[in-house]
Amino acid sequence: MNSKPFSRKKIAVRLLYTILFLIVFEIVKIIIQVSVIFQYVYLLISKTSNNPIRNFSNKVSVYAYRVLRYVTLNENEKPFPFNNFPKEIELPDKEVFFE
Repeated sequence: MNSKPFSRKKIAVRLLYTILFLIVFEIVKIIIQVSVIFQYVYLLISKTSNNPIRNFSNKVSVYAYRVLRYVTLNENEKPFPFNNFPKEIELPDKEVFFE
């Protein structure tokens, strides 16, 4: 735990960034929801998954994770666009299975 107190100005600035990233997170949620619906419609029609959408969704979900870590004070590095877009944590599975 940090032993010296934080300045109120720094707390206020972090709060403003947090509010900004909470708005960004809501937009990211919509993007993920649209990509999931698109993926399932595509899957129902073609009976195969759309790998570019799977890869895109994987990258967006990693970004959402980084945003959540920042706003919950578990990470100090500001997410994209203030830093580089995060790298994938895990690659998507090679195949999709329905069991």
